Amino acid sequence: MKIKFPLLLLVGFYVAVVSSCQGEGEMTYARYYSVGSTIYINHCQNCHGNNGEGLGNLIPPFTDSVYLHKNLAQLPCFIKNGLKDTITVAGKKFSGMMPAQSSLSPIEIAEVLTYVTNSFGNKMGLVDVSKVEKDLSNCK
Repeated sequence: MKIKFPLLLLVGFYVAVVSSCQGEGEMTYARYYSVGSTIYINHCQNCHGNNGEGLGNLIPPFTDSVYLHKNLAQLPCFIKNGLKDTITVAGKKFSGMMPAQSSLSPIEIAEVLTYVTNSFGNKMGLVDVSKVEKDLSNCK
């Protein structure tokens, strides 16, 4: 009986340590998502809403994962340079102007995109800073 308790304690400790460990990719995703949430609150939420619902016919929602997925390579450009074109999101046309967020760095854009593309019913995974940098270099 005396041997079982220390063994049980050791096994319990091992299980706790192993189950609490995350891989590097999971930790990167969690960090991007968390920081991206703060960036969203400070730069996006006022127009796009608390829940990414947009604003009627004026500002598009972030709840259309099809649009986000199809336009993922353009989203960094929209954020950095603003948007003046008409876009169609969830079957609705939006032609209002989105102001540029030129003060955001590529890593901040990657973080906010990770948040947006994994919130509001979306599940698209990590948007890596290297992808954002590549996409920014292709902005028109």
